[in-house]
Amino acid sequence: MTYKYDQVDHLERLVDFRGAREYHLSKDRAKRDKRMPLKDAIAEFVQDGDILGETGFSYVRSPIQAYFEIVRQQKKNIKGIGSPMSNVSYMIARDCMDGVHLSYVGVEMRGNDKHFSRAIINKKAEIHSLWSHGSMALGFKAAQLGVPCVGSKQLLGTDMVKYNPYVKVIDNPVGKDKDPVCMIPALFPDVCIVHCQQADRYGNAVIQGPAINDIALASACRKVIITAERIVPEMTIRDNSSAAIPFWYVDAVVELPYGAYPGACPGFYFWHRQWWEFLIRIGTVTDENVMSFTEEWIMNCKDQYEWIEKAGGIRVIDHDRRLMEAAQLIADDSLTDYDYDEVIPKWD
Repeated sequence: MTYKYDQVDHLERLVDFRGAREYHLSKDRAKRDKRMPLKDAIAEFVQDGDILGETGFSYVRSPIQAYFEIVRQQKKNIKGIGSPMSNVSYMIARDCMDGVHLSYVGVEMRGNDKHFSRAIINKKAEIHSLWSHGSMALGFKAAQLGVPCVGSKQLLGTDMVKYNPYVKVIDNPVGKDKDPVCMIPALFPDVCIVHCQQADRYGNAVIQGPAINDIALASACRKVIITAERIVPEMTIRDNSSAAIPFWYVDAVVELPYGAYPGACPGFYFWHRQWWEFLIRIGTVTDENVMSFTEEWIMNCKDQYEWIEKAGGIRVIDHDRRLMEAAQLIADDSLTDYDYDEVIPKWD
């Protein structure tokens, strides 16, 4: 199925308040069973040229296995947006993504993503707009609240205003004295994929731990895919009044155990530190390295189970489950050892 947007130009569509409103008003909000396999959800709801909102927090509760499926299906001309963003580089490397609305790209203490920097310098991908974490979050929140823009002190005093075609600096319209504020528009990505711990068949989704921007993004985006560690009965969620995202925003529900791996999922498993270190410290150093790495870990794995088997199987995922449970004091941590063999490149 092809989804038609009022505004074809992706740069204008991101801030098309009227078009997004009309799209949302025309959406099917029926309470129906929306379960489907991951392949079908990506094939139907992520289309070439879409603006993809990155969810979770870098490698924490991010729908990484769904992103891998986007790469395997070779979607094209995707535009990325998110705060933060740690999963765009391999999409760019595999010619799925050609532009970003940038707040942050990185994997924190693992190192700098050299491939992303190289892709921007060599014009393999373009930065369409530059944001701080807070200003982009306000754009998603404005969309959730149904307002066309919000006034903020975010971005003032920075050069980011020069590299953001969307924000406008004006005098505070409700102030008496000269008082500059930054008008941040509501942001409407086309699609987002939210990984959560629980969901029911209709799309009511439970997020354990910080939601980051995911609740606002689920409201803002034209299409929403939920991937969940477990599909639970509706009454389980109703009894606990725990739904963070209501079903009427959601287009597809995918039961996807280990869907955030090799990232972390609070309550379920720790993140695979060595994999990320190898990706950032070795895989991104050259174009050849990143293509070889993604061929091995994305293209040659049909699903999350094959990925886990390649990483070491049940012993690896069980170890990471124990680390997460100890970190959250779900299990006794007195004998838990977080030491591991860090990936440190030794160059000739």
